[in-house]
Amino acid sequence: MYVDAMDEATRLAEATASRDPLVGLRAVAALRRLLERLEALQVRNARNLGWSWREIAGELRVSKQAVHKKHAERRLLPRR
Repeated sequence: MYVDAMDEATRLAEATASRDPLVGLRAVAALRRLLERLEALQVRNARNLGWSWREIAGELRVSKQAVHKKHAERRLLPRR
């Protein structure tokens, strides 16, 4: 997934420079979705390696409560 995500991110980042607002805005929205997926993946990796919510929050530069609220519920759902 990592290589595919990087290729997708590169393509989308280039599209954000489009003079066509439709292309640029769609690229921004797609980058936002990709970033959310990558964040969830890395948070899950960190938790599986025993990282605390505080450590993860520090790296993401958010509060422990914010990262816990956003990602703790995902662990309760079955993995796809």
